[in-house]
Formats: sequence, structure tokens, C-alpha cells
Amino acid sequence: MSGTFHAVMGDRGRLVVPAEVRARQGWTTGTPLVLVEGETGVTFMTREQAKAHVRAQFRGSHAVDDLIAERRKAAQQEDAE
Repeated sequence: MSGTFHAVMGDRGRLVVPAEVRARQGWTTGTPLVLVEGETGVTFMTREQAKAHVRAQFRGSHAVDDLIAERRKAAQQEDAE
């Protein structure tokens, strides 16, 4: 379920999302979208899709454990000084 679509930037920065994309994504009038800018361009997604995307990026990661270890190491270095 992917494709390439054409959209033209209108006045005041408005874009019209093609009907086929809106239908497949379940986007209706008023659906809040998040724009994520990355190295390869901009991605449009709903808030729920953005949350799932972030969770997937951190899956298997031990960010909290890494942060705690980093803080402990910094504290030990400060104590040693």
C-alpha cells in the first residue's frame, strides 16, 4: 500500500491531499496531522501514527537505563574532581 502522488502548493501554503490517499488513510476533514521533517523529506501522519512511529524507533532500546548510567558516570566524574 504505497504510491507516488502529485500535489501542488496552493496559496497560503495549502496542500490538497489526493482523495485516494485520504481514503486509504482514513483521513477526513479536520483530521489533525503531524508533519515530520527528516533528512529525506517530510512525512505526513496522524498523531497515532506518529506515536507508533516513535515507539517503533525506540523498541528494544533501553533509553532510560542508558540515561541513568550516563548520569551516574557524570556524577562519579564530578565527585572525583
